Amino acid sequence: MFRNSFRLFLSILLVLALSSALIMPAAAQDDGKWCTGQTIRFFVGGAEGDAFGSIVLRGAQAAEADLGATVEYVFSGWDVERMIQQLREAIAAEPDGIATMGHPGNEAIMPLAEEAAAAGITMMYQNVDVPDVRARFGGGYIGAQLVSQGRALGEEVVRQYGLGAGDTALVFVPLGQPGRDLREGSTADALEAAGVTVVRLDSPPEYASDPNLALPALTAAALNAENLRLIVYPGGQLLGAVPVYMDALGFAPGDIVNIGFDTSPAIMEAFQSGYVQLTSDQQPFLQGYLPILSLCGTLTYGFGALNVDTGAGFVDTTNYASVAEQAIAGYR
Repeated sequence: MFRNSFRLFLSILLVLALSSALIMPAAAQDDGKWCTGQTIRFFVGGAEGDAFGSIVLRGAQAAEADLGATVEYVFSGWDVERMIQQLREAIAAEPDGIATMGHPGNEAIMPLAEEAAAAGITMMYQNVDVPDVRARFGGGYIGAQLVSQGRALGEEVVRQYGLGAGDTALVFVPLGQPGRDLREGSTADALEAAGVTVVRLDSPPEYASDPNLALPALTAAALNAENLRLIVYPGGQLLGAVPVYMDALGFAPGDIVNIGFDTSPAIMEAFQSGYVQLTSDQQPFLQGYLPILSLCGTLTYGFGALNVDTGAGFVDTTNYASVAEQAIAGYR
């Protein structure tokens, strides 16, 4: 079903592209690069080679190739302070548009969004929404709806595995990142509503850059938990490292239910080996492609900003094979 949905989406994009070609200036129709001449600074989020960020980057590069914009890529290692500094630098460079991650949150981004608006720079946001910023200074959001996505994952694992009173779950939550913490926090809330005892573990940004850093905290929490049934991970980087974590803890495949967010080659391997049971797919390729498409539409034709929920539902032990090919190729 995921492959068919993705093909349908690409077909829709093709129809839109062909329709817009009918109104493009003659010079733009020659090669189809209707966003040529526009400069965009794009925030990938992670470091180069990051499991999630590399898929976002692939999507952004595809949009650059399709549309003809000049795109400058920014790598932040998921460090929110670094993102803010890089956003200041991006605004100072005065590109036509900026697509940035919303991880720093409304309060940190607000004054910079105001500065960008004053400079006439068009903004887009991806992966983490900043609704207060967008309400004041415009811009669209491309990414999953974090609260509903997180809550749905918690409810789904309860449904599939019959979790309830007497069971314990460890949930990694980015506790120091207001806004970004909504997703995993909502998963924890859904588990608690079902009677599960939840232990929240902090997930600082450096875990995403090096998942091995999470092992000491995870080991300590797992050893102290009574009747541990479930571990929830905050992103594809950690979820892909589950076989390493389980081996260190001495757990065999299936001893613990391991769930989280995203798809990647490592996560597909973990499904195949029986270590991962459920993940919520947020299609990071689209979080790369669509912000650039939206900026190009606004800058070239004055279109309104796109707002797209990229959440695609669940991948579990029954259907992971249907998305494995795309994940291994770097598109899911």
